[in-house]
Amino acid sequence: MKYVAGVDVGSTQTKAVILDEHRAIVGRALLDMETSMTTVAQDAFRAALEAAGIAEGDVAWVAGTGYGRYKVTFGREQVTEISCHARGAVTLFPLTRTVIDVGGQDTKAISVAPDGKVLNFTMNDKCAAGTGRFLGAASFALEMPLSELGPLALKATNPVRITTTCTVFAESEIISHLSKGLLPEDVLMGVHQAIASRCVSLARRVGIASEVTFTGGVSRNVAMVRLLEEQLEMPVNVSQDAHFCGALGAALYAHERVHGAQPALAA
Repeated sequence: MKYVAGVDVGSTQTKAVILDEHRAIVGRALLDMETSMTTVAQDAFRAALEAAGIAEGDVAWVAGTGYGRYKVTFGREQVTEISCHARGAVTLFPLTRTVIDVGGQDTKAISVAPDGKVLNFTMNDKCAAGTGRFLGAASFALEMPLSELGPLALKATNPVRITTTCTVFAESEIISHLSKGLLPEDVLMGVHQAIASRCVSLARRVGIASEVTFTGGVSRNVAMVRLLEEQLEMPVNVSQDAHFCGALGAALYAHERVHGAQPALAA
């Protein structure tokens, strides 16, 4: 059995995925960026190996991707995160034609072909507005874990409009609203709405075609999923492996290097 791996080094977290020769995920790992990128890339890869129950020598090819893909020093190639998210999304949902990826530092909208190739893409161009860092500012201001933001936002009855487009000032605006006695859930819903509207705006630049697949860490936020569906007026695909989509795509490129090109996925 010849295994392959993909390691996605993001700005806040690193993900690793290991595939067997049938392209099935046999191991995965996710680590927070608490050390150097080079170290966390190695640690994530080793954790994925342990999860798969295999040794490093069993892996024939490693591909790196993400913000710090060149820090995957043990990898044999580096692939852009745009290409990896496109390939991963179409593998998870074969009818994917538009990908919205929201990470810690950037947001991407990608138009993809049936075989996972990138047709067009765009990224956010105003600092970290509309990204995970925007939610991070809310988390810090409210002294709440990120995992609790989405569920609380869904309890809002009178969402607050967030006017800032800069993460640096988002925390101050949130604190200002709270000091006026506004409910945390209403403020949070305003934050989520601001992010969702920017995501949809990016998607419109590349053309929104069904199906739409949501990837990246923010895809685990239930409020963001609901708001994207409302603003797009269509369902949005979200997989339990959506957070690993970039690493999966990198592993698929590695698989192609070892086992040859695979037939195009069914449209």
